[in-house]
Amino acid sequence: MQKSEASTGAGTDGNEAMHSIVAGLELEGQGGATRAVDPSTGAETGPRFTLLNREQLVSATAAAEEAFTGFRKSTPEQISNLLTAIAEEIEARGEDIISTAMVETGLPEARLQGELARTANQLRLFAKVALSGDHLGVRIEPALPERTPLPRPDLRQKRIPLGPVAVFGASNFPLAFSVAGGDTASALAAGCPVVVKAHNAHPGTGHLVGEAVAAAVAAQGVHPGVFSLVYGRGAELGQELVADPRIMAVGFTGSRSGGTALMATAASRPVPIPVYAEMSSVNPVFVLPSAITDDSASDALAKGFVTSLNGSAGQLCTAPGLIFVPTGSAGDELVDRVAAEVAAAGGQTMLTPGICEARTQGEDRLAASTGVTRVGRGTEGQTSNAPAPAVYSTDVDRFLSTPELSEEIFGAVCLIVRHDSDEELVSAAENVVGELTATIHLHEDDSADLERAAVLADLLEQRVGRILFNGWPTGVDVGDAMVHGGPYPATSDGRSTSVGAAAIERFLRPVVFQNAPAPVLSAAIRDENPWKLTRRIDSVVTLAGTAGESAADA
Repeated sequence: MQKSEASTGAGTDGNEAMHSIVAGLELEGQGGATRAVDPSTGAETGPRFTLLNREQLVSATAAAEEAFTGFRKSTPEQISNLLTAIAEEIEARGEDIISTAMVETGLPEARLQGELARTANQLRLFAKVALSGDHLGVRIEPALPERTPLPRPDLRQKRIPLGPVAVFGASNFPLAFSVAGGDTASALAAGCPVVVKAHNAHPGTGHLVGEAVAAAVAAQGVHPGVFSLVYGRGAELGQELVADPRIMAVGFTGSRSGGTALMATAASRPVPIPVYAEMSSVNPVFVLPSAITDDSASDALAKGFVTSLNGSAGQLCTAPGLIFVPTGSAGDELVDRVAAEVAAAGGQTMLTPGICEARTQGEDRLAASTGVTRVGRGTEGQTSNAPAPAVYSTDVDRFLSTPELSEEIFGAVCLIVRHDSDEELVSAAENVVGELTATIHLHEDDSADLERAAVLADLLEQRVGRILFNGWPTGVDVGDAMVHGGPYPATSDGRSTSVGAAAIERFLRPVVFQNAPAPVLSAAIRDENPWKLTRRIDSVVTLAGTAGESAADA
């Protein structure tokens, strides 16, 4: 077992070896090695990355457990400074990160530049969240010894971090949902150390980002066990990580099969732990009659749809995979325009040969389904693993009677479902089960469609995490109010979000101190409020620095 200081750069020599970053040191894996594959050519690229075995993984989880003792007591300012420092370190390495990611994923430079900016912005968002302390959810009810028939005890509630969190890097977001993505940022903001399982499809990208995080941890004087990046054989090391008794929660973005496998492992532990898995979604779109009453509106709708469908080769978890269109001449015109737009579109390199193969097989099954016809298909891309975007069509009866037509195809493939009546439209909405998003297109001056939209929205809010109007679901704004989640099978827990400030709540739990002596209270629930938090005192939200901020004054 060899440890050394973390090195700089992913390297390009296939004979060079890179290793996991465990508590600030590089650990050479004894479980074999892997290399990235350039999906545009199918050729291996970059250095070898050694893989940890089961015994070596313990060094990362043990370091995280050790770090948790002190890290969970960090002040809001300390955590905020750490997250800001990580953002700055990533930005400083941005050129190398993007160039490496382009080779390993086939994603274009502009997309990756935007994703790197989003990653830094997420970190800064959670730096603000940590500094405000709202996530601590402080509620204080001062003692009422004279209350009858029973006195009220002094009650002080706060939320505390769960413990070390396992994070799984995502294939389709090598930055924003991977090593230093939203799961890592929100877990660190909550006061939880993180062990990241690197995605083996973009190991060099992950290593560069991992070095940035480790550098920030060292510069801030934080225990190095707060962050580790481990490489290992896909499902094998992932299952071992989730089964490790030191891990207290899991953040995952990926396939339904992968997510449910981790859920089963977490549930079977002697002490089960929560798994927050974002898994699959077809993101249905409902086109109401008023949205397609003229040629310009239909043309804009068709262009917007195909752009959203084919962006990043359709490898976005919010890509529209179903679109419901009314029958009749206006609906026919829209379908014709979609056919023309998709025919003019070209295929883009997909993330891995395996993802491309699964997408091709999914389209083949769809094309072979009874009652399904092809609307239009674009052209193959000029690189390997770049299948043509495609759109198919069926009627609502066939759709409702054939459950497999509702299954996600990860890639630029969509099914148009034609319906004849409001009753069929409602039936289609009732068939939606667990999606990240749903979209409704209408003209807001049309009273009949506003009534339809109200009915749809009432149904859909029980079935999806985000409802859009007159837009497209791809492109998730990262901010305080965003929800990126939804009922199962979109996620493993529809009560949570993996994007936005509320993501921090996944890694916290409430604790109450009753009639505790003042000296044993932590800063968040002391009368003097040294962290200057906004708190709820006697059911009244009380801002720091205002009259009544102290429980003693309440």
